[in-house]
Amino acid sequence: MSIYLSLFVLAVFALLFCSAFFSSSETALTAASRARMLQLEKDGNRRASIVSWLIERREAMIGTVLLGNTLINIAVSALTTVVFVEAFGEAGVAYATIITTALVLIFAEVLPKTLAITNSDRAALLLAPLLRVVVVTLGPIVGAVQWIVRHTLKLFGIDIDATRPVLSAHEELRGAIEVHHMEGGMVRADRDRFGGLLDLQELEVADVMIHRKSMVTADANQPTSDIVRQVLESPHTRIPLWRDDPDNIIGVLHARDLLRALYRAGNDVARLEIPSLLIKPWFVPETTTLQDQLDAFLRQRGHLALVVDEYGALMGLVTLEDILEEIVGDIRDEHDVPLGGVRPQANGSVIVDGWVPIRDLNRAMDWSLSDEEATTIAGLIIHEAQTIPDVGQIFSFHGYKFEILRRQRNQIVTIKVTPPKKADAI
Repeated sequence: MSIYLSLFVLAVFALLFCSAFFSSSETALTAASRARMLQLEKDGNRRASIVSWLIERREAMIGTVLLGNTLINIAVSALTTVVFVEAFGEAGVAYATIITTALVLIFAEVLPKTLAITNSDRAALLLAPLLRVVVVTLGPIVGAVQWIVRHTLKLFGIDIDATRPVLSAHEELRGAIEVHHMEGGMVRADRDRFGGLLDLQELEVADVMIHRKSMVTADANQPTSDIVRQVLESPHTRIPLWRDDPDNIIGVLHARDLLRALYRAGNDVARLEIPSLLIKPWFVPETTTLQDQLDAFLRQRGHLALVVDEYGALMGLVTLEDILEEIVGDIRDEHDVPLGGVRPQANGSVIVDGWVPIRDLNRAMDWSLSDEEATTIAGLIIHEAQTIPDVGQIFSFHGYKFEILRRQRNQIVTIKVTPPKKADAI
């Protein structure tokens, strides 16, 4: 009996050790720094190359870990149940369940994962060689399980592409950036820059464009002297020109081209031919992503595009600078007019003009207002309230308090916004 009991205890702890190996391997390889592994691999570290190999095959690795843990935990449970039932009868089932749960939870899950997460890179380098052998060995079984799962889901109308990862690289990077920021390893400005770069594939030009109401344009039918004066007085170097109808943009006039022509004409405005100086307007759909538009700007060496909706109506314009500002923040030179519309108050609230973009407000105040349904702060209030509010009305959404201070016709002009921490105290 003593030999039988010794073999039982030895078998249980051997199985728990194997389960701990799988649990710690999953935690270590998931949390390991891929950048550090790549650097170690360049330095000739063979174990680091194995870690990189496993990370690149993450789905197969996780499938192997799940398969191994499931088999081992079931084996521990079955073995323990058989022994306890033989020793205590029917009550042994309950004893086996309690003891198996405690053993697996402590020695096969919490303890090994805690050890692995405390020094994930070192643990990954230590465990990777053996895990690769297991992944290669159990690869056919894991592949068969994945095939069964995908085809079972197809029966319910859920089609999962075999090559599509569960977690995108963008989501992984965004999560890593947030973790570094919360741990103090990355300042807010750097977090915003990295986040803005990742946002380029998610945002559309309609989210960052200058609305048509705020565009600086010139009427091509007015006297040449007026056009020259308007261009020279403008803080912008590129001015769209329209004829007969503000929506009828016939071209874009660059201040540099105008000055060159004026110099060649001996500063005689009457000799200028404005139509010959115009650059052909470039129209883009409002649904174009910022990443695609940035690539197009770089490919065509352009700096300004006019944004139109699905019906071809002019919605606004977007510039290369607008897209770059999503990455690096507000870019100002000596001719720029500082962006206003945001006035923090002593009591913690902020007076905001309705036209201020939500993204700019979030970046300026480190807030997290949703910009999925609206571009401006006024648009957000109208979307959430489902009405055009009157002066004095107060709304609360997303934890923020919004008070309408000024309205002009159907346009919300000024709002007082109180963030969550202050909203409860006021």
